[in-house]
Amino acid sequence: MHTSTHTVLYDPDGLIEAELPLDREPYECLVTAVLAWTGQDTLTTRDLEQIALQLTGHARAVATDVRRRAGRLPRNSGRRALADVVLREAEGWLSATLESTVHCVQSRARLVRALCERLDRLEAVLVPEWGLFCFSHSPTATRWIQAQRS
Repeated sequence: MHTSTHTVLYDPDGLIEAELPLDREPYECLVTAVLAWTGQDTLTTRDLEQIALQLTGHARAVATDVRRRAGRLPRNSGRRALADVVLREAEGWLSATLESTVHCVQSRARLVRALCERLDRLEAVLVPEWGLFCFSHSPTATRWIQAQRS
């Protein structure tokens, strides 16, 4: 008899994924490294392809978060309109065929960077002021609040 320790989840609406934060640090490091490339590096075509695939997957995940967060804003919000523009551009870039070139990989890196910047701006807007007030008696929370407002 075989017993598995894995559980398969059926989550067609992505509700479980929505609650999980993205692990951005490795991708931020990858984006920084990719954008620092100059000339022809010694990477093989397969290396470039794998890096492009990694960046594409992360771009799709960040775009999903941007879409979800922008959807919480009022329809007439300027931030929501800007997020919609960034998402339309991202859809165009993500629908383009991947090429195993430095130019393609750097384009994907720029896309990830733009999406992360938009997500950060949306997250800053969506922090409820009343929620911060409730926790403002904690010295740690007070420092965090001051850092967010500066």
